[in-house]
Amino acid sequence: MLANSLPSPYFREEHEMLRDQLRRFVDEEVKPHAEAWEDAGSVPREVLRRMGELGFLGIRYPEQHGGSAMDSLGSVVLAEEMGRSSFGGFGITVLVHTDMASPHLMNAGKPEQIARYMPDIVAGRKICAVAVTEPGAGSDVKGIRTTARRDGGDYVLNGSKMFITNGVLADLYFVAAKTDSTARGSAGISMFIVEKGTPGFTVGRALKKTGWLSSDTAELVFQDVRVPAWNLLGEEHRGFYAVMKNFQNERLVLGAQATAEAETALALTLRYVMDRQAFGAPLWDKQVIRQRLSMLAARVAAAKQLVHHTGWLDAQGRECVREVSMVKALCGELVNEVMYACQQFHGGMSYVRETAIERMARDARVQAIGGGATEVMLEEVAKRLQG
Repeated sequence: MLANSLPSPYFREEHEMLRDQLRRFVDEEVKPHAEAWEDAGSVPREVLRRMGELGFLGIRYPEQHGGSAMDSLGSVVLAEEMGRSSFGGFGITVLVHTDMASPHLMNAGKPEQIARYMPDIVAGRKICAVAVTEPGAGSDVKGIRTTARRDGGDYVLNGSKMFITNGVLADLYFVAAKTDSTARGSAGISMFIVEKGTPGFTVGRALKKTGWLSSDTAELVFQDVRVPAWNLLGEEHRGFYAVMKNFQNERLVLGAQATAEAETALALTLRYVMDRQAFGAPLWDKQVIRQRLSMLAARVAAAKQLVHHTGWLDAQGRECVREVSMVKALCGELVNEVMYACQQFHGGMSYVRETAIERMARDARVQAIGGGATEVMLEEVAKRLQG
């Protein structure tokens, strides 16, 4: 956090207590080991189970399932502290589990489905992934081609998914598939629970990425995968609306993560330019550097307030699709602009793999792509500007 940064008035005591607990966990149990996780390509399961023991994986879920029953501002706190860790791969592994995949079960699951799976999800014994994106259908959910055909008491799934975070690590997948081949556009999509090990369901390959190295990303293949009709999640043919509903939470936490990453990068760079000597004086003595960092700090502070306000709107049950779309577009672009400047001011060291700023810059690039590309988000904003 930058010097003199004040706490937001949107948060209550329970949120600040959660923040303190998360910050202590990140400092003591994540940062000392996260470089090794980058090399390994995944976050160890025992770390996620430890987070479950501490109550970090069920912040939004009812107490009867082991959760804390907090509101969306709790998710914002979680995302900010994941971003503050400076390890985007670790952060996204956690956030996909807590705020992008498992909400599909909590929001649309039958009581018996929730009772069966949610305790293990909250405890970190079962890790989740959401499988919507396909090779030819990224932000265009309507373009899904994976099919689910009813056959007696089962559904039979065929198709593939791409860029699935936690795709290798996960035990439980929430899969979008077309259940009505005659339906056009968003109609006829349904969601299904698919467990790892189901015959015909395989991880096609783990993808090698530029950033988020400690987060596994995979291609999934479904070849005559037979699941019981009981595994239908929510209403048949209504899955598109479930995906869109959860996108709001996903985009909010991605914005929160991005702003915290930007704030952390600025703090690292501030310390660097105050220590780094060039031409007989610290880099901080150069007016152009002071002013550039000051303006970026102002813009990050403004973006952070937008994130907090949007989280508050969501916590109040207010319509905030416009604001969420603004958050995703603004923060995804801003974090990349911040990283570019921070790398520039770190000089040649910013291009060396052993530095935090180099890793953070690689991690940040996807923030303008994943979860809804900036251009898609701006179209969502544009639709609502006249409203």
